[in-house]
Amino acid sequence: MIPNVLSIAGSDPSGGAGIQADLKAISANGGYAMAAITALTVQNTQGVRDVMMIPPAFIAAQIAAVFDDIRVDAVKIGMLGTAEITVAVARALAGRAVPVVVDPVMVAKGGDRLLAAEAVAALRDHLLPLATVLTPNLPEAADLLGETEAGTRAEMEAQAARLLSLGPRCVFLKGGHLPGAESPDLFADASGFRWIEAARVATKNTHGTGCTLSSALATRLARGGDAHAACLAAKDYTARAIAGADDLTAGHGHGPTDHFFMLRTQI
Repeated sequence: MIPNVLSIAGSDPSGGAGIQADLKAISANGGYAMAAITALTVQNTQGVRDVMMIPPAFIAAQIAAVFDDIRVDAVKIGMLGTAEITVAVARALAGRAVPVVVDPVMVAKGGDRLLAAEAVAALRDHLLPLATVLTPNLPEAADLLGETEAGTRAEMEAQAARLLSLGPRCVFLKGGHLPGAESPDLFADASGFRWIEAARVATKNTHGTGCTLSSALATRLARGGDAHAACLAAKDYTARAIAGADDLTAGHGHGPTDHFFMLRTQI
């Protein structure tokens, strides 16, 4: 059975991040992709120029329309933007027995803030308790905890433990901001910590990698994998998408990853 995966996120007209990346990653990992749009952005690989938020009630109506008609096997949550939208999404998902992956999108690759500072508390209080897996990078984890950014593996473990105390069943803490030739990620749940290692790919084309990983992860959960196995598969897929990024010629800034790298030899 092909799993149905709903992404709740903002739109990126340049196609590398947001809903566009989610739809590609879900499809590439074997799912049927659906979308509820939270925001329209004016952006490209060089940065975000403008953002128009969708009214919270309209976002909730999109989510309800999907659930009213289609079996949903997993949900991925990305850009929410405001406290009002965050609360509306949490209420729309409350009581629904599906895996939920929360990617706390706060700052775009170029440094533009995509989650209002006052919305961080709403995300922490209303959505994290619904999360099957929370997938922050190091700056996002620090923002959620109100702490300085982790700079070592020991600090990552300490912050992952504190994030677990906020309610998610699992935390996948992405360590790509650490210096060095490796890109270590940390999986944490009630049983403890497990490191997921990978070599760092030398490229500037990493636009939308967080969206890509979290959507791949949601799809793997929808296909029936346990959380740790889903994280392993999602990281492997994302690493290979990044490795193919330089084959694309899309933009002059931080370009997108190649979501369909596996098809290039079949065309």
